Amino acid sequence: MVAKTHAILSASSSDRWLHCPPSARLCETYEDKGSDYAAEGTDAHALGEHKLKTALGLPSEDPTDSLKWYSEEMEDCTSGYAEYVLEQIEAAKATCADPVVLIEQRVDFSHWVEQGFGTADCVIIADGMLRVIDYKHGLGVLVSAEENPQMQCYALGALELFDDIYDIEQVSMTIYQPRRQNVSTYEISKSGISINIEA
Repeated sequence: MVAKTHAILSASSSDRWLHCPPSARLCETYEDKGSDYAAEGTDAHALGEHKLKTALGLPSEDPTDSLKWYSEEMEDCTSGYAEYVLEQIEAAKATCADPVVLIEQRVDFSHWVEQGFGTADCVIIADGMLRVIDYKHGLGVLVSAEENPQMQCYALGALELFDDIYDIEQVSMTIYQPRRQNVSTYEISKSGISINIEA
């Protein structure tokens, strides 16, 4: 998996900077030392990405031997994630013979948020429907997809890339959080997505 750069106004930190805009610049002055939880999540994302790419017949190197936080639980969680995404692809095929599936897709939502970009774990496009799926490995906080700012940032970025090509009408955003037995989906019309960045 390629190392990722992070935007000042990233999708993953959108809940923080939407509620406290000055925090974005304040956080620039501090070194991001990460945490064990973040490192574990990064490993889980790498493994999930590999499993999805392999299932879809895309080239991918197995990262397992290089994962510091690998465990049987992570193996099970990421297998469940890959299976869930494949189910969503099959559901999309019910209305579209050849849905577009993108793994770890960089999306740019700088039209709405200055220098805003992020990486969506999975994007599926089929006949008027955009699906955005985000894997959360965290066990602590239950994450809801409903009006989730991170997911709306990803959706806006994906719409910016693909709406003119695929004439998208509806957007479905899903949080897949296996360690909390949480699959949360929020569906909305394209016109209903927004990011409120007023201070």
